[in-house]
Amino acid sequence: MTAETLPATDAAPASLSLRLREGTRPEHEQAETTGFVEKLMGGELDVAAYTDLAAQQYAIYGALEQASAQIRDDAQGATLVFDELTRTPSIEKDLAFLVGSDWATEIRILPATEAYVARLLEVGTSLSAYAAHAYTRYLGDLSGGQIIKRMMERHYGLGPDGLAFYTFDEIPKAKPFKDVYRERLDSLDLTDEQIAETVEEAKLAFRLNSALFAELGAIHC
Repeated sequence: MTAETLPATDAAPASLSLRLREGTRPEHEQAETTGFVEKLMGGELDVAAYTDLAAQQYAIYGALEQASAQIRDDAQGATLVFDELTRTPSIEKDLAFLVGSDWATEIRILPATEAYVARLLEVGTSLSAYAAHAYTRYLGDLSGGQIIKRMMERHYGLGPDGLAFYTFDEIPKAKPFKDVYRERLDSLDLTDEQIAETVEEAKLAFRLNSALFAELGAIHC
């Protein structure tokens, strides 16, 4: 009898990281194939569109990293908080370069972003919800985010100034770090119900991203 034909009860339960990857695949694909993302990556927009995206990231990561500071008080949650992942200071540097020293009063936060931030503030101190949002954002930054960085360099002439968000100086090799992060996720002592909640929250995170991209697309595309 092959592994594929073993009864489901004989199979080892899928890890949380695998369930997150497979369970969010449709939502992930929808988010990364929106018109705004494809046009930005294809060089069809301009630096202003990228700047608008950076402004939304500032609000989102501010809320996520507020949750990180609080989740450290949870013994399990603390295992998912890595200082080298912190993005807010890098986004501030990008916005200072892209907008100017008065960037904080010049940027606009879109309604879709406000909804995303509200969700993070509502559920961010829940371990299962925090794991979902941190997984979605940070592993994405270390994966597809690096492709975005290269496309911004190629199409819009951006360099280290303006792209600090995608530069992880304290993580010289992304794959080993991502492996450790997935191991930490898989080591969380979660109930079946909490695991299901984590996957559902990650799906929601991707849908919130899609709504944001749609709003940016309506402005810039």
